[in-house]
Amino acid sequence: MSLKWTSQLPATLVNRAPGILKRPLGHVPFVLKANLIRPVLEYLFRDYARGGELDFLQDHWVGISVLDLGLEFDVSFQGQWRVRPRGETSVRFSAASPELLLIAAAKEDPDTLFFQRKLAIEGDTELGLEVKNLLLGVEFDSLPGPVRLALDKLATLVMHSREPELAGQH
Repeated sequence: MSLKWTSQLPATLVNRAPGILKRPLGHVPFVLKANLIRPVLEYLFRDYARGGELDFLQDHWVGISVLDLGLEFDVSFQGQWRVRPRGETSVRFSAASPELLLIAAAKEDPDTLFFQRKLAIEGDTELGLEVKNLLLGVEFDSLPGPVRLALDKLATLVMHSREPELAGQH
């Protein structure tokens, strides 16, 4: 096993993981996915919910499409988080999992990804801007240590896996 191959192994795994996970994830009943998504939203936005800062989501559905995983769902806040399968939404955010991971780990700005056409925002642009600003308000440091560490390590692997791609752009 060459050194070059072993040093590229983590990046290769990160790049191939969505393709590997897509099929089994597609067999998971939506109710189980929703039961994982809802508590994450409750945790991340608990202070915003208490402060009434989620009221702008009242009567609106925000769609999320993780393209490479085939994961699509909609969320709304009506005094509590609601999660449903893809339907009609006021705004939809679509991106591949590496881009969403970089945003979650505060390694990449959504605006940059939008202008690079790696993040699509369709529908009500004003609502989309409010949602984006809400997401940017979540402090990465406020996440539990193990989650923060995992996000940081995965985002770093994504960034390293793109270094050859970025070097070819100069």
